[in-house]
Amino acid sequence: MTGTSERTIFLADCQSFYASVEKADHPGLQGKPVAVAGDPARRSGIILAACPIAKKAGVTTAERLGEALAKCPELVVMRPRMQHYIDVSLMITDIYKEYTDLVEIFSIDEQFLDVTGSLHMFGDPLTIARSIQQKVMQQTGVWVRVGISSNKILAKIATDIWAKKNKEGLFVLHKADIEKLWSEPVHKMFGVGSRMSAHFARLGMHTIGDIAQTPLPKLQEKFRLRFGKQSDIHAEVMWRTANGIDDSPVTPGTFHTPPKSVGHMMTLPRDYIETSEVDTILLELTEEVCRDCRRKGYMGWVVSVSCMCSPYEAPTGFSRQMKMPDPTNNTNAVFESAKVLFYRYWDKMPVRRIGIMLSNLIDDDGYQLTLFQDQVKSRALDKATDQIKDRYGSAAIVRASSVTASGQALDRSKKIGGHFR
Repeated sequence: MTGTSERTIFLADCQSFYASVEKADHPGLQGKPVAVAGDPARRSGIILAACPIAKKAGVTTAERLGEALAKCPELVVMRPRMQHYIDVSLMITDIYKEYTDLVEIFSIDEQFLDVTGSLHMFGDPLTIARSIQQKVMQQTGVWVRVGISSNKILAKIATDIWAKKNKEGLFVLHKADIEKLWSEPVHKMFGVGSRMSAHFARLGMHTIGDIAQTPLPKLQEKFRLRFGKQSDIHAEVMWRTANGIDDSPVTPGTFHTPPKSVGHMMTLPRDYIETSEVDTILLELTEEVCRDCRRKGYMGWVVSVSCMCSPYEAPTGFSRQMKMPDPTNNTNAVFESAKVLFYRYWDKMPVRRIGIMLSNLIDDDGYQLTLFQDQVKSRALDKATDQIKDRYGSAAIVRASSVTASGQALDRSKKIGGHFR
């Protein structure tokens, strides 16, 4: 990575991010097993993050809180503070920007950095990475692991497979050393989950090298036989990943590209059976979706409704969509369409989870006038209620149905992404 034409890319990953933030904020937790988990009473008792000490005791991300406590009875469980984690993540982004203006947010705890143009100012890649580690630790108490390579996919692989495993938290993967990757099992390849691993196993491919060393036309042929004739692009993505080929730039602002859809989903605190209860949730979700659309300046043509019903062991449900007569972000208009969809496909089983989504988005700077709705008045009302909520919080003004026993809006106003702020 010393050549003038080769890039130097970092993938910086925050170790056990949520748990690390909690330990930094609560010095008394140092040396103790700590996990961040949702509220067990609301079916969200899932481990979101576990510190290295907790992981050594067998605690894993995404397992149920009860299972984690059985493995590690002394586990200290912290309730998530999502807004605080977002704030700390943005602080870390600002630290990265002290080294390069090419910073791309990949997730709340992972970011790509292109430091190619910074080497002459801050030193070689390892020197820069160590400096970043020290500064982030000093200012936030979070330990950052850094994978270093010549492109984004190799930097990600360097982090996930090697930097996360060594004490220094750093690893340089040169393009010429790609064969180091080939002996690794398929499930360690970026973009391959358990399902895809099973498909590769059926194709006789068990290591990343098995994919990389298969000629692309042959791999595409195998994919067509298994997935259909539209799978050539998927095969090429897998082949390029296995061979460490990635020309994509580190792009600031990628995290804020225009959305293809806007949606919200809610897992309910209990089974909902009555129509009035379901209507309350449909309305609350629709209001969240439409408010998000209005905030971002979009209207949607297509409304989608998804539902999962009891029991968890053998759930029923559906996911359906319909095109509305006109694009809209008006809560009442979308709600009426959502109800039509829901009751057309609901099998009357107890409802556990509901989702609402608007897609086929367009800018909301123009809208279609209709004979049956005063668009000017409804848009003004939406704007007024949005302004109140923006200033005083989502709970400042709610519909009457949301203060009934089935309403969840007041509880959700205290959360981000389903977790406490």
